[in-house]
Amino acid sequence: MSLNEDDVRKIAFLARIRVDEARLAPLADELNNIVGWVEQLSEVDTNGIAPMTSAVDIVTPLRKDVVNDGDKVEDILANAPDREGPFFAVPKVVE
Repeated sequence: MSLNEDDVRKIAFLARIRVDEARLAPLADELNNIVGWVEQLSEVDTNGIAPMTSAVDIVTPLRKDVVNDGDKVEDILANAPDREGPFFAVPKVVE
């Protein structure tokens, strides 16, 4: 795959990046080098290699799934403009 100045102009437009006309050709060369390097990765034989989700083999610690109210009702409602008991009071919007 080879990118030309028109391709770079379109990519810059889609990325909302302003690129001067004088920079289009050098930028196309740089992007072609990057694309060439990425295409080299397709030559690597990955048959029999399991996909990785992390570079480090660790188990994510899980917390117990316990329902609680957080014991923060008063802290949460401290700045409420209006409240009724342990709830926010809001204006009626449906008749």
